[in-house]
Amino acid sequence: MKSFLTRLGAYVMLAVLWLLHGLPLAWQAALGHAVGGLLWRLARSRRRVVLTNLALCFPQMPAPERERLGREVFTWFSRSVLERGLLWFASPARLKRLIHVEGDPGFADRHSGPVMWLVPHFVGLDVAGVATQLNIRRGLASIYQAQSNPVIDAAMHRARLRHGNTELFARAETARPLMRAVRNGMGFFNLPDMDFGERDAQFVPFFGVPASTLLAPSRMARALGMAVQPVIVTLLPGGQGYRVRYLPPWEDFPSDDPVADAARMNRHIEQWVRECPAQYFWVHRRFKTRPPGEPPLY
Repeated sequence: MKSFLTRLGAYVMLAVLWLLHGLPLAWQAALGHAVGGLLWRLARSRRRVVLTNLALCFPQMPAPERERLGREVFTWFSRSVLERGLLWFASPARLKRLIHVEGDPGFADRHSGPVMWLVPHFVGLDVAGVATQLNIRRGLASIYQAQSNPVIDAAMHRARLRHGNTELFARAETARPLMRAVRNGMGFFNLPDMDFGERDAQFVPFFGVPASTLLAPSRMARALGMAVQPVIVTLLPGGQGYRVRYLPPWEDFPSDDPVADAARMNRHIEQWVRECPAQYFWVHRRFKTRPPGEPPLY
């Protein structure tokens, strides 16, 4: 019975997303902000995670200001969830009208060697995937985190493949199939800034707090001779759409020190977060894994 209700709830959610995707974006945005305000009041445990992250990363910010920022985090996060239907179901023509691409997306097609798009966890990061699929000829390969609900998992998997020229690799797999795809010419769409535990990671500062940070971006880029191009996504107010910035590829990256590279990466992400702090993925327990002997933070 529980399994049936779980699947039924997922089908209802997908139906809602499909119905919403046909509305003007300004209407969807307004609804997302309203839902975010409601979740701020109801989702107590996730609210604690957000406020804990903000207190750790912005200790000089007055508490009332952090709470205001936390409310904004919920509204932008809720917008990104409700507008997922737009990314999953809207026509490529409509998506191209809504996604404003800046910088140098053509770098990956001009570059003769392997490319890594480094995409930090802002709430609109899925928009970067769609922008890359619609505007860049080089194929996209990425690591896929399976969802606990099989209905949502299948829908998300189908949506991320619907524009073609994309390969997804399960996080539980070895890196060999992904590396083979990169050697064959696909770009690696890499999401580097979540806490996946201590495996293949080191504690390096993120806003001054030791954070378990993957060393794979540096190691993989060095092993395959990859150029690393950051991609940053911003949700714009109301019905204005989305901005996807393809920044200049990093020079002198990777180095021969993956820990120093991880620290450099975190410093860059800090800079981008400060530009738009309300749209970073603060709902994630970024500091879940602690150095030996340190108490939990959540």
